[in-house]
Amino acid sequence: PAPPKTAWPALVNQPGEAAVATIQAERPDLAQVLTVPEDSMVTMDFREDRVRVFVDAQGIVCREPTCG
Repeated sequence: PAPPKTAWPALVNQPGEAAVATIQAERPDLAQVLTVPEDSMVTMDFREDRVRVFVDAQGIVCREPTCG
């Protein structure tokens, strides 16, 4: 079997909420998938079960979502 997906480059420039739904559908095992404003402060801890979806002021994904 293929390893679980850990990055979603195709979601850049997509609406943030749709990106979250896509990631949750592809990886239902993830504990946390959430949108985060692109300029917000975030903790630097690395968690395999978390994906942060960074969005701009319009709610559009501005960075490739990855696990961690």
